[in-house]
Amino acid sequence: MSAQSMQVERAPGRLRPMRVDDIDAVLDIELRAYLFPWTRGIFQDCLRAGYAAWVLESGDGIIGYGMLSIAADEAHVLNVCTAPEVQGQGHGRRLLRSLLQIARGRGAQRVFLEVRPSNTAAIALYDDEGFNEIGRRPRYYPAKNGREDAIVMAREFFVD
Repeated sequence: MSAQSMQVERAPGRLRPMRVDDIDAVLDIELRAYLFPWTRGIFQDCLRAGYAAWVLESGDGIIGYGMLSIAADEAHVLNVCTAPEVQGQGHGRRLLRSLLQIARGRGAQRVFLEVRPSNTAAIALYDDEGFNEIGRRPRYYPAKNGREDAIVMAREFFVD
């Protein structure tokens, strides 16, 4: 068993579907974690659209969340985030793996995501979980000094 797998198994908390009344807590984490956060409206729209939206709770409340869209045989990880004070403890990996299970369970054959090149911790996680870089989107993200590219990554699900 890898160190990452053991860390995920030890990661405390309970996963459950996100509800509209979770948006305040989720938005609080989003605002603390990102320089260019999603808005309340984006979270509301994703819930309204029926995207797979999950939160990770601990005794202190929500500590992370993930959002996934699924269409036909493709899924797109839209957002995976943990509260800054609990990052590096396996929570993001647990959320990502849960989203991947949902995607596979709903018939997705591949999963895509975008990530900032400056987000080296996320890139390492995605690499470790079987994602590969398949391209770049120039000037995709807002950044302090203009725009930042997005690395486009994908993971295929193979038939067992």
